[in-house]
Amino acid sequence: MPRRRFLPVLLLLAACGETAAPPQAAPPPRVGVVAVQPQPTPLVFDYGGRVTAFRQTEVRARVGGILLQRAYAEGAAVQAGAVLFRIDPATYQAAVDLAAAQLQEAEAGLERARRDQARTAALARASVGTQRDRDDAVSALAQAEAQLAAARARLASARLELGYTTVTAPIAGVTSLEAVPEGSLIGTAEGNSLLTRITQLDPVHVGFAFNAADLAALGGAELPAEVVLDGAVAARGRVSFTEATVDAATGTVRARATFANPDRRLIPGQFVRLRVAGPARPAFRIPQAAVQQDVQGAFAYVVGPDGKAGRRALRLGRMLARDWIVEQGLQPGDRVIAEGLVRVTEGAVVEAVEARP
Repeated sequence: MPRRRFLPVLLLLAACGETAAPPQAAPPPRVGVVAVQPQPTPLVFDYGGRVTAFRQTEVRARVGGILLQRAYAEGAAVQAGAVLFRIDPATYQAAVDLAAAQLQEAEAGLERARRDQARTAALARASVGTQRDRDDAVSALAQAEAQLAAARARLASARLELGYTTVTAPIAGVTSLEAVPEGSLIGTAEGNSLLTRITQLDPVHVGFAFNAADLAALGGAELPAEVVLDGAVAARGRVSFTEATVDAATGTVRARATFANPDRRLIPGQFVRLRVAGPARPAFRIPQAAVQQDVQGAFAYVVGPDGKAGRRALRLGRMLARDWIVEQGLQPGDRVIAEGLVRVTEGAVVEAVEARP
């Protein structure tokens, strides 16, 4: 038999004698870590607030009559003391004239009483006349003086009412629509005397309510505050008022912040987001992506000195931008896994690299 017939058999036997190479172990997963250290962190709290006017007043008629003129443009800004309305002054001018004439009459009566009293006193010194005449003269003089005082008061009152026919702005601010049109007959009753309203829009107040625990952490001083509209800071001011007691029903403390408002961007009645800041304090901050939740609460994975991932329970504070503030659970220098968490398990060896910013 030719030798070539045995060659396939030899090759088959040689192949069966080879051993398979063992599979290589998978490399440890690469994760991004952040080394945490306490860093100054501003104490900032957000609240819902409502804008209120710094001052708002109702302009009312103090005397009745025909409304002759509205001297301002509705919705315009006016200064304190600016003329707003004029009421028909004819009746009140006549009352001033009458009071002035009565004052002149009272002055003449006082002069007459003084002369009579002087004459009676002279006769008494000459032992002429009776005691009753002297007493009557003194009483007449006192009565004339009282009548003069009353006449002066009537004239002052008449002039005051005449002045009320010109209605001026009690404060500076923005006027509302007129309550009654020109030519209307107005009175002094509360329901018939309103003419317009004036609202002071610069500065403005924002009313809100502190959480009692937040206020204790902030310290309760005149804290800086910001109004945030559409994600941007619209105004900066300070907390100007804090209630002295906590509302037992809600656990909150009423407060008010004051803001300059020269461009009238903040309007009374508007709901805004208010941000109140306190002094900075050291705190641990980690990216939100590093924090996980399960039935046991919040936790994060920390890479130990042996390169293994370990679970660390956390007590979280508030969020600041894209970070969580961690109140308990971390130590300075801990390497917290912030990237590649889907490949991480408890006790697994990982390849730690610095996480991207």
